Amino acid sequence: MAACEKLLVLYTGGTIGMQQSADGLAPASGFEARVRAQQSEEGQDQLPDWIFSELLPPIDSANMSQANWLAMVDAIVEGIEQHSCDGVLVLQGTDTLAYSAAALSFLLLGLPVPVVLTGAMLPAGTEGSDAWGNLFGAMRALHQGQASGVQVYFNGALMHGARVSKLQSDAFDAFTVLPRQRISPRAGQIPQAIDYRQARHPVNIAVLPFYPGIQAEHISALLGSGVQALLLECYGSGTGPSDNAALLTALETAHARGVVLAAISQCPQGHVEFGVYAAGSQLQAAGLVSAGGMTREAALGKLFSLLGAGLEPKEVEHWFNLDLCGERAD
Repeated sequence: MAACEKLLVLYTGGTIGMQQSADGLAPASGFEARVRAQQSEEGQDQLPDWIFSELLPPIDSANMSQANWLAMVDAIVEGIEQHSCDGVLVLQGTDTLAYSAAALSFLLLGLPVPVVLTGAMLPAGTEGSDAWGNLFGAMRALHQGQASGVQVYFNGALMHGARVSKLQSDAFDAFTVLPRQRISPRAGQIPQAIDYRQARHPVNIAVLPFYPGIQAEHISALLGSGVQALLLECYGSGTGPSDNAALLTALETAHARGVVLAAISQCPQGHVEFGVYAAGSQLQAAGLVSAGGMTREAALGKLFSLLGAGLEPKEVEHWFNLDLCGERAD
């Protein structure tokens, strides 16, 4: 793990760089000058040299989309291949930071340099803000040397990019990695078809929780909307309304025509193990593939990366079942 000597700082917007507008806090450009001024004022040492790139327009992360993730990937690869950067720091808002970290974990498979994401709960310059601590802390962590892969730096902690979740909306330690059982074989190697050089395209993915009273018509309408994959948030260890024959038939029919069906647990510290209950076994028979202990963010990002690479449904299910970057196994 060599120390980062030249860092790409990729600014996408978010609270960390927001300024007051007539409608309240809003994303703002010009953040590079503010960062350099603050670095000079604090006399920050042990930081790598860095160059700045900004995705325009800067956005509130509530507006994050697949297109934004793909733009991030392009900017990151450009910084490494054209500007010889040996580390990347991505700045974005916290609302979808865990989703971005998970998506980039899979979109950047095989990338030879470390990528760290951070943001802030309060804008830079606000009294008591965590912005400069997170930003310069992440820079120092990269300068000290990190393994390749994606991580999140927040409140002094480095966390695995495909395992982290935001659990609090108003605290500096908003992000954490919950213990979730992760037992899955590790992929022997990352094939070229899904490494970071593979072009991706947007895909149609939906997420739906099971809940008491859910109807087959609800799922049929969603499956009939053109989705390529449906991520179902199941109860407990992967159960659902197994006495609803119409619902199970809707899932079976969609799976037969090539819709990828995946299951995660609604429990923050849960994992899917279909064979524990008959209700889970019936979902498996309908075509659902288990996400094991993956988070919603990781499962969604993984489906996007695999489907976006143009893989066939069976190939998607194959790679979804394997651990690609530490998301499914410790």
